[in-house]
Amino acid sequence: MKQHIDSFNYFVQTDIKNIVNAAPNREVRSDVDPRWYLKYTDVMVGEPEIQDEAHQKTLASPFECRLRDCTYYAPIIVKIKFTRGHQIVNMANVPIGRIPIMLRSCKCVLAGKSEEGLAALKECPFDPGGYFVVKGVEKVVLMQEQLSKNRVIIEVDSKGNVAAAITSSTHERKSRCSIFVKGGKVYLKHNTLGDDIAIGIVFKAMGIESDQEIVQLVGAEKGMPSRYAPSLEEPVKEGIYTQRQALNFIGAKIRANQRPGAGYNNKTPEDEAREVLSNVVLSHVPMDGFNFRPKAIYMGHIIRRVLTAEFDRSLLDDKDYCGNKRLELAGQLLALLFEDKFKQLNAELKRQADQHLSKPNRTSPFDVSKHLRPDSCITQGFIHAISTGNWVLKRFKMDRAGITQVLSRLSYISALGMMTRITSQFEKTRKTSGPRALQPSQWGMLCPADTPEGETCGLVKNLALLAHVTTDQDPTPIHRLCIDLGVEDVQLLTGEELNSDDGFLVFLNGLIVGVHPNPNEFVVLLRALRRRGLVGEFVSVYLHPVQRAVYVASDGGRVCRPLIVVQGGKSMLHAAHMSQLAMGLRTLHDLMREGVVEYVDVNEENNCLIALKEDELTEDFTHLEIDPLTIMGVVCGLVPFPHHNQSPRNTYQCAMGKQAMGTVAMNQYELMSSLIYSLVYPMKPMVKTRVLDLVNFDKVPGGQNATLAVMSYSAYDIEDAIVLNKASLDRGFGRCMVLRKHQTSLRRYPNGAQDENHGPPDLSQFAKGAEDPRYQRYGKLDIDGICMVGEKLESNQIMVRNPFCVYSCHNVVHFDSSFQLPVNFSSYTTLSFLFYLYHRSTSKCP
Repeated sequence: MKQHIDSFNYFVQTDIKNIVNAAPNREVRSDVDPRWYLKYTDVMVGEPEIQDEAHQKTLASPFECRLRDCTYYAPIIVKIKFTRGHQIVNMANVPIGRIPIMLRSCKCVLAGKSEEGLAALKECPFDPGGYFVVKGVEKVVLMQEQLSKNRVIIEVDSKGNVAAAITSSTHERKSRCSIFVKGGKVYLKHNTLGDDIAIGIVFKAMGIESDQEIVQLVGAEKGMPSRYAPSLEEPVKEGIYTQRQALNFIGAKIRANQRPGAGYNNKTPEDEAREVLSNVVLSHVPMDGFNFRPKAIYMGHIIRRVLTAEFDRSLLDDKDYCGNKRLELAGQLLALLFEDKFKQLNAELKRQADQHLSKPNRTSPFDVSKHLRPDSCITQGFIHAISTGNWVLKRFKMDRAGITQVLSRLSYISALGMMTRITSQFEKTRKTSGPRALQPSQWGMLCPADTPEGETCGLVKNLALLAHVTTDQDPTPIHRLCIDLGVEDVQLLTGEELNSDDGFLVFLNGLIVGVHPNPNEFVVLLRALRRRGLVGEFVSVYLHPVQRAVYVASDGGRVCRPLIVVQGGKSMLHAAHMSQLAMGLRTLHDLMREGVVEYVDVNEENNCLIALKEDELTEDFTHLEIDPLTIMGVVCGLVPFPHHNQSPRNTYQCAMGKQAMGTVAMNQYELMSSLIYSLVYPMKPMVKTRVLDLVNFDKVPGGQNATLAVMSYSAYDIEDAIVLNKASLDRGFGRCMVLRKHQTSLRRYPNGAQDENHGPPDLSQFAKGAEDPRYQRYGKLDIDGICMVGEKLESNQIMVRNPFCVYSCHNVVHFDSSFQLPVNFSSYTTLSFLFYLYHRSTSKCP
């Protein structure tokens, strides 16, 4: 579950600070009084806490939150600086909301606990963590599969044109831009612009007025200028020769409802077009002021790729290839939600400040700290999103359902399997085979067998055993390193030098860094630095000879897996390493720093030759598999000898293995869940796989070992059934326990009164004494008013007794007073009782 926990840790330690410190978010100013402001100087996430009815805060544990139907959350605390009247006030430890805490994350009370520590907190040591407890329900944020952001995907669009689709994603906005060839001419398409704009006009609007310079940016080698020439005629037809004319032309095309925002109404079309081109179109390309050169170079490269793919269709990208996909984890999804709700909070504070400061006869200065409360829109937003699974963000027009699901506790393995599940946003009803097909690029990254049958087949996948999903890493030091390793800066090069045959383009997270004259040497050096631990362990370097480019990636959401490094035809992992690992003297991270093991993502695998077994190694191999079984997922790993089965049989077993009744967890009788079915005599399986030991499944097993006798060529040869021995059933074969939860609330009232439990009433109140049938209904109650453990309850017998009402078995409520009122509410629920409190203030039932 490392990827879930790493992702959440990155959010609460790094990402939340970046969001609050971002320029649009860190300061709130009033339109009414320019002297008033609120500034956030720091933010942190506190300890998980629970608030009882007496408003006392205590440290929360996940077990207590499950039991009391509470949310396991922690306060978000900020340091603020604001004006109150004529004075400037600094305040620390101001709560602005609460965030649900992921179990086993750095903010959880279970983090780093030993088995004894976990047992004291009534937690199972094998519980994977990585989920949330919201209103007493365990919720998992499923991994979401998306197409890569800020990357160029060359595809054939719905009209049959070759197009480059780029989804730009920044903190400010998400937008999709398309550059396509239609009738031999290249056009740019964007939602902000009403019509498709000829690319020549866009170049001129970006300050590239010379046709020769445009051709050099696209590429001037053999055949390319003739393919691009028709696009240069468009500006001439429209009479556009200068940057100003081009900006005015584009400004007139901007849709009225897509203007850049408030405050732009008084701007000329020229200024509006400049704003749109710099901030909206290809917004992920960084710009300094209105220096459009980096964006023009990037566009030239895209056009070059589109024109080449138009000529040779084999250069189109495969959208289903795993290297073009990214997985969104809980941390990224919560970051999107937090930023949206934080902006909403700031807008509300600004509205309240404007409203108060606009009053001419106000008596007291406006104190913004009184309006910052823990139960703000941030708290409600988090709880609503995780409870319902609906992520609704107004900023990005994002409306997704089914992001979270209730953690499946049918068996221990079903909980593990659910934590590794990946869902795709693709429509389930469409009969397309592309996204459902098993891709060769999924080898070792996604399990080939663990997918549901039916309409979601191939769209819902599971991670392989050793696969890891990366989190974001700061690209700035890697950019500096690229320059140090001999990459010539893109800002200092002309189009002719960029597209010459003397070097390869170097990309970092989809953006052009520059050109390197010796790409093979650059790749070898960067990998050597990574193997020594001087560059992030999840940074990938991929040499693409067809596109004449080197792709360096450090972004989050890439799937990667560990491999053993091979040099000179020999594995770098020796017997000494293995014995030290077994004794706990070394860890995987030590081996990574020594260059013995490294993580490789889907793209970098294209530059590798990986041997399955050590005895296959030759000089050509670069890596060795840790074990061939790691191509399977955690659920499929329980199937013994899967390579001897017909492939669909493994898929069926993956679905059924999660439903095996057995032991859910070590603390299954503490969980109080009505969904738990526990086997009375669970057994370790007689035939084990190695994965089974890795995931501790034999400590919390599912199922029982059955002795099966097969009689062939005779009677009882039933195809899909078993004749069971009755004596085995009598001895307890397959016997299980089903838990049912019944609950009542003991409340506190504003006048200081509170509900209490009472034991059975005094025997003297009943005319017939102990023989009285009314008294016998109380027979199973203990002195504390709750039925005793292990008692067999009959119909109409009382389970809990408090001053106002008595809760009895079989869905009938009997009131402890002079009258009885049976209420049948089986239509409401079968799992828990519905309780009514009747006050004795009147003689009749109110």
